[in-house]
Amino acid sequence: METVSLSAQDPAAVEQAVAALQGGRLVAFATDTVYGLGAHGFAPEAVARLYEVKRRPTNLPIPLLLPDAEALESVCVEIPSVTWRIAERFWPGGLSLVLHRAPAVPNIVTAGGSTVAVRVPDHQLVRELCRRLGAPLAATSANRHGQPASITAAEVQAALGGCIPLILDGGTCPGGVASTLLDLTVSPPAILRPGPVTAGQLAAVVPLRR
Repeated sequence: METVSLSAQDPAAVEQAVAALQGGRLVAFATDTVYGLGAHGFAPEAVARLYEVKRRPTNLPIPLLLPDAEALESVCVEIPSVTWRIAERFWPGGLSLVLHRAPAVPNIVTAGGSTVAVRVPDHQLVRELCRRLGAPLAATSANRHGQPASITAAEVQAALGGCIPLILDGGTCPGGVASTLLDLTVSPPAILRPGPVTAGQLAAVVPLRR
């Protein structure tokens, strides 16, 4: 397979990426941290391909990227009211929320679990891909499992060239740490992974489990 790298500034390239995702293929793209590798979040075979190319253990769930907070209701159920206050304050941004998954979310995305991690990234390209796709992106970093994350399209090509059809070159990503992971399936909410959104910032919006 030839891996083509196209400018993310080219509207035709974005359309090509959406068509690839709709066809169950994988696309790499710049995000607000590192390059991501994404699949149609409601297409189990595409997500299976994501695990295969990434060489990611299938017992590790894959988070979903959303275009906006309103899309939560397409992938989550039993959403606590505090979720909307948290989303208004921290999305788009470096906060992932763990919520109960909706039936539309394939088992393979959650590794068979009852919850799913969701985030609205602070990157216009990713949100636009989700909007045009009409579905969330199941996405993880664009590298082999356990290897360093890619912050340029050239690094994605070196890591995954020949295994994916398309890279949207959005320039050099800023890097940085993984998103803060907040579990909203428990009350009070619990931080599962620290990250750029701090406990202090979250505590100013909602009481946290100690």
